[in-house]
Amino acid sequence: MGSWWLEAIGWAGSAVLVWSLLQTQLRRLRVLNLVGCLILIAYNAAIHVWPMVGLNVVLAVINVVHLVRMSRERHDSAAYEVLEVAGDDTYLRHVLRVHESDIRRFNPQFVHDPFAGALSYLVLRGDETVGVVLMRDLGGGTAQLLLDWVTPRHRDLTPGEFIFGPNGPFRSRGLRRVLTPPDMVEPYYEKLGFRRSGDAYVL
Repeated sequence: MGSWWLEAIGWAGSAVLVWSLLQTQLRRLRVLNLVGCLILIAYNAAIHVWPMVGLNVVLAVINVVHLVRMSRERHDSAAYEVLEVAGDDTYLRHVLRVHESDIRRFNPQFVHDPFAGALSYLVLRGDETVGVVLMRDLGGGTAQLLLDWVTPRHRDLTPGEFIFGPNGPFRSRGLRRVLTPPDMVEPYYEKLGFRRSGDAYVL
């Protein structure tokens, strides 16, 4: 019976490792991979397979290092850059076209009008585009959000806070209230200091 449970633990650790590699979000991938490594360290130590213990210890350390780095950079304005672009910017339109299916998962009714005068921002990490925010200034400190989208691999690292955070363009323009599209999936603005007020989020 004891041997059966030990084998089950080993298979469970392997399954978690495989599952981690199927994740699109970087932080979730690292967390699950770390869990799998820790399970396999215990399993291989129990059956005295020391090379595999060593391998999983190294992998666990690598995961911890990456998770600590992600945690530090998650709110570090030096890690991300917000670039304002024109609504008809060629690269912006390319990003929206390439990621159209994922964008529609969270913004089902979104249609980009490049000449509607929307405030258009790309969120960058180095030379990688990790998010797009489009909104219209309605006056009186209110913005109508048209699109707030982040690439799947950065979705759990909240890069949107660099648009809506204290040093972002949202507040620097004097905007304090954001109207979200009624069909927007999983709005996260309460995590950034907004409070829900009817159909809007208010700072």
